[in-house]
Amino acid sequence: MKKIKKRGAVYGVIALLLCAAAYLNWSYVDTPEDLLAAQQTDAQADTQTDASADSTAGEGDYFASSRLTRTQARDEAVSTLKELSESDTADQSAKDDAAAQISALADDTVAEANIESLIRAKGYEDAVVMLGDGSANIVVAPPDGGLQAEDVAVIRDIVISETGMTAGQIKIVEAS
Repeated sequence: MKKIKKRGAVYGVIALLLCAAAYLNWSYVDTPEDLLAAQQTDAQADTQTDASADSTAGEGDYFASSRLTRTQARDEAVSTLKELSESDTADQSAKDDAAAQISALADDTVAEANIESLIRAKGYEDAVVMLGDGSANIVVAPPDGGLQAEDVAVIRDIVISETGMTAGQIKIVEAS
């Protein structure tokens, strides 16, 4: 019995470390050069050469890159958890825990997409949302004049209504 609990604890720690790695990967990612080059080519084809178009293209790269990194990290975590849940050597509680974590990751993915859509529907150009471990990190393309207190309140209300989190669990920053 003790061995089963220990194994479950080990699996839990592994899952927690995967989530932490995914978050750190997302927060420290640089814009890939190939995405930047592709965006610049699109901007030249559209013959938009003013400064606002250039800054928008840079922000678009950031948001696309962040979503791609978030998806890759989440796919890796789900893959690991799926292997665990299908393992013949894992006990039933570890398999159940892995299945619950997969379900939670799927719920977070849906909530992130909904929040991003609602933020854009409120008139903001773009946003990327990262949910996990009882917190939400939102990076928003700043409107003209920068992100104001009213903007933060609108975005925070969206996140609260979609996730049930408290205002203290939500971090909102503007993309620079």
